[in-house]
Amino acid sequence: PLFHADTMKRWIPWIAVAIVVAVVALGALRAIAARKAQQQTASSARSERVVMDIAPDEVIELRARSLTQGIPISGAVRAVQSATIKARVAGELQGLSLREGDRVQAGQVVARIDTTETQARVRQAQQQADAARAQVAISQRQFDNNQALVAQGFISKTALDTSRASLDAAKASYQAAVAGADVARKSLADTVLKSPIDGMVAQRLVQDGERVAVEARILEVVDLSNLEVEALVPAAEATQVRVGQTATLALEGTQQSLQARVVRISPSAQAGSRAVPVYLAIDNVGALPGLRQGVFVQGAIAAGTEQALAVPLDAVRTDQADPYVQVAEGSQVAHRAVRTGKRVQIDGATWVAVQGVPEGSKVLTARVGALPVGTALKLPADTPAAPAAARAPVPTASAAH
Repeated sequence: PLFHADTMKRWIPWIAVAIVVAVVALGALRAIAARKAQQQTASSARSERVVMDIAPDEVIELRARSLTQGIPISGAVRAVQSATIKARVAGELQGLSLREGDRVQAGQVVARIDTTETQARVRQAQQQADAARAQVAISQRQFDNNQALVAQGFISKTALDTSRASLDAAKASYQAAVAGADVARKSLADTVLKSPIDGMVAQRLVQDGERVAVEARILEVVDLSNLEVEALVPAAEATQVRVGQTATLALEGTQQSLQARVVRISPSAQAGSRAVPVYLAIDNVGALPGLRQGVFVQGAIAAGTEQALAVPLDAVRTDQADPYVQVAEGSQVAHRAVRTGKRVQIDGATWVAVQGVPEGSKVLTARVGALPVGTALKLPADTPAAPAAARAPVPTASAAH
C-alpha cells in the first residue's frame, strides 16, 4: 500500500500536464477549422463578386482631337459710345426728369438752365453792338466830309489820315461788339441740354432745381447696342494676338457664351503690369440681355489649333499622388497615370489634353466614380469616341499641369 501511494503521487503532475496539452491541442484544432471556414467564405465571395455594368455615356474611347489653343483674357464690358452731359453755363437746373434706365435719343432735350442771366447778357451785348454800329456811321460821315475838304484844300492831309484811323477804330469796335453778342447768344443756346447720342441714362448726378457750375456733370448716357471688352494680355502672350481673331467670352456667373473679335491692340504696354490692352468687339450683344457696361467677362482668344489626345477634365482623378485616369482593359479596371496639358471648353464641359495613355484606350468618365484596380466591368457594345461637340471645341483659358 505504501508503494502504491508513492506511485500515485509521482503520476499526478504528469496527468495534469497531459490534460493541459490536450486542451491546447483542442483549441488549436478549432482555430484551424475556423480559418479554413473563413478562407472558404472569402473564396466563395470572390467567385460571386459583383460585375460593374457600364453605360454607353460612362466610357469614352481616347482619340486625337483638334484642340483650339486659347489665350486667356478677362476684362470689363464698356460701351463704345458713351457721353457725359455737362452744364456749359452756370445757373439753376430746370426740367430734369430723366433717371437711370430711361432711354434717350440723339438731340433730345434732357434739361435746361435758367435763362434769366443769359438773356440779360444777350441784350447787353446786342446794345453794345448797336452803339458801336452808330459810332461807325458817325466816323464814316466825318471821314467823307474831311475827304471833300482835303480835295478843296481847306484841311491838311494829316487831318484826313486821323479821320480814317478813327473810322477804322470804330469799325473794329463794332466787329468786337458783334462777336460779343454772338458769344452771348451761344451761351443762351447752351442753356438747353441735349443728348448727343441714342442710349440709356446710366447715371443722374444732380437733382432738378440745383444751381450748377460750368462743366458740372448732369447725366451719363451709354449706348448698349455696341459694346466692347478691354482686356489686359501679358506681354509674352500679346505677340500671338492679331486683329480679327475671334474669342469666346462668358459673363461672370453664367454659362452663356458671347462671341467677340479683336478690333484694336494698344501700341504700348501699361507701365506697371507690362500688360498690353486689347479691345474686343462683342458681336452677339443681344444674346445676353443682362449684358451691361461695367460687368466682368472672361474667356479666351482663339490662337490656332493642335492635335492631342483629350478627355473630360473630371475624368482625370487626383485622389492619388499623381493624376490618373481609369481605363477598361479587357473586362477589368486599370489605373493609368497621365500628364495633363491644354484645356478647352465643349458645351459647358472642360476637356483636357493628356499624355501617358495610348490612343484607343477606353476611359471611364467621372460618373462611374472611383473603382479599385481589378474591378470587373461589363462594357457596352459600342463605346462612343466623344460627343459631337468635341469635334468643334470652343477655346477657354489654356492651362498646364
